[in-house]
Amino acid sequence: MHQQTTKTWTIPCGHETLILGRRTAIMGILNVTPDSFSDGGEWVDAGQAIAHALEMLHDGADIIDVGGESTRPGHTPVGADEELRRVLPVIRGIRAKAPHAIISIDTYKSRVAEAAIEAGANMINDVWGFLKDPEIAKVAARHQTPSVLMHNQEHTEYADLIHDIIRSLRRSIRTAVAAGLPPELLIIDPGIGFGKTAIQNLDVMRDMAELRVLGRPILLGTSRKSTIGKVLGGLPTSERIEGTAATVAIGIAHGAEIVRVHDVKYMKRVAMMTDAIVRPGRGGFTGD
Repeated sequence: MHQQTTKTWTIPCGHETLILGRRTAIMGILNVTPDSFSDGGEWVDAGQAIAHALEMLHDGADIIDVGGESTRPGHTPVGADEELRRVLPVIRGIRAKAPHAIISIDTYKSRVAEAAIEAGANMINDVWGFLKDPEIAKVAARHQTPSVLMHNQEHTEYADLIHDIIRSLRRSIRTAVAAGLPPELLIIDPGIGFGKTAIQNLDVMRDMAELRVLGRPILLGTSRKSTIGKVLGGLPTSERIEGTAATVAIGIAHGAEIVRVHDVKYMKRVAMMTDAIVRPGRGGFTGD
C-alpha cells in the first residue's frame, strides 16, 4: 500500500486556514441545481440548501462546495445570471450562519466566481482548470483565492493517460501563475468522470500518485459517479455508498489530501480509518 506523503500544506482561505496533509480534508457537495446526476432538485430551495450545508459541517465537512450548474454528461448549460440566482443566496446564508466555514464556489465562469467571492466564498473549484474562461484566473488572482484546478476534456482520447493529465494540469497551473495566483494557493484534481471512460477512471485512480510530480495537494471526486455504478452492475446513484467508500479509501492511500463527497458523515469515518493506516501518527489516532 502507498503510504501518504508527510508533507503539510497551509492554504489561507480568507480569514480561515486550510491545513492539508495531517489528515484527509472533506469537501461536502452542495448542488443547488435541478439536474445534477445524483442529488438534482434536492437542494434548490435556499433555506433547505443552507440547512444541509450546516448539517454537513456538523458531520465533519471542512469545505462546502456550492454549485449552481450541473456538470453531469448531457447537462443543460445555464447562463451566469441563472447560476448566480441559485448560488448567491446560499453562499450568503451559509456565511451568515457559519462565519468560519470554508465555502467553495463550483464554477468555471469568471463572473460567477467574482460575485460568489464577494458574497462570502473563499475558494474556487473550476472543473475546467482555468482553461474554459481564462478570466477566472484573473479573478482568483485579484482576490488571492485558493483554487482547485481539475483536468477535463471533451473526448476520451489520450496518447498516455496519466501523463496527458499531468501535462494539462501543468498548463492550468501556468495559467493561474501567469495571472498572479501563486502556486501555493493551488490544488489539483485529476477529474474522475470528466473526459474519461470507466476504465480510464479506474486507471487514473490506480496511478494517481504520479500526480505528486506537480507538487500540489490532490483533491479526488468520485462520489456516487457512474464508474461505480458500472463496476457494481448498474447500481443507481442512491446505492453507490459502499463503492464510493472504496474509492475514497483507495484514493487517500494513493495520495488524495481532499475528498469531495455527498455523504459526509460516512465518508468522514472512511477517511479517519484510512488516515490511521496510511498517515501513521498524523491521522489523528494516537493509540488506546
